[in-house]
Amino acid sequence: MPFTLATWNINSVRLRAPIVCKLLSEEAPDILCLQECKSPVDKIPVDDFAALGYTHMIARGQKGYNGVAILSKLPIEDIGDQDFAGLGHARHVAGRLENGTIIHNFYVPAGGDVPDRNVNEKFGQKLDYLSEMRDWFHGDKPRKSILVGDLNIAPREDDVWSHKQLLKVVSHTPVEVEAFADVMAAGDWADVTRNDIPDGQLYSWWSYRARDWDTADKGRRLDHVWATPDIASAAHSSRILRPVRGWEKPSDHAPVFASFDL
Repeated sequence: MPFTLATWNINSVRLRAPIVCKLLSEEAPDILCLQECKSPVDKIPVDDFAALGYTHMIARGQKGYNGVAILSKLPIEDIGDQDFAGLGHARHVAGRLENGTIIHNFYVPAGGDVPDRNVNEKFGQKLDYLSEMRDWFHGDKPRKSILVGDLNIAPREDDVWSHKQLLKVVSHTPVEVEAFADVMAAGDWADVTRNDIPDGQLYSWWSYRARDWDTADKGRRLDHVWATPDIASAAHSSRILRPVRGWEKPSDHAPVFASFDL
């Protein structure tokens, strides 16, 4: 069963419903995973998405913060969520397709501005969240699974605009990159995007603070698509839709796509 999947931090699904619909209309992925929906589940504009063929949704939400959703043309079964680090946040949901493929949609905490858990509680929460993800995958090794989402870490030197200048900036610090690698190793996850696009600068996020984000191009690859080894070779056609960052009232993230022949 071939299908195309996309992941996108939408930064308010209700505010940006028009560009979600634009993406669904123009690109038509079979599955779209959204993060930072900032909405209770019952307020997500499901009718707008269903009108475009996305008649299945599983989601976890909360008012004003966090929130994850999986919109799908394909039947998908809700198989639960995890509350890592005991934050009580809507940051994970998992679904199973009819062919048995499991899809995890994650929104890892951003971690605040100071990369020191002793002075910044949010950074400590981020590290704890990643540690518990690692332990979960160690204890329950995933199979036939895809993990996507805004993981809020740009791990490689070419996943940021300046490795040297961002070494002390949250999202690219060595302690975060090490934690990211530990989570990947615990589940034997493969980086689908970089398997397809192994070389060169690659970004999925550009700050709203930049006066001209496109020209400045100070991006980071914070959004990821992973797969377990048993299906990683079936993944292909990865791409990041950079132009979407320039749409009207955009998110500060661009959607990341991959296709699977399963």
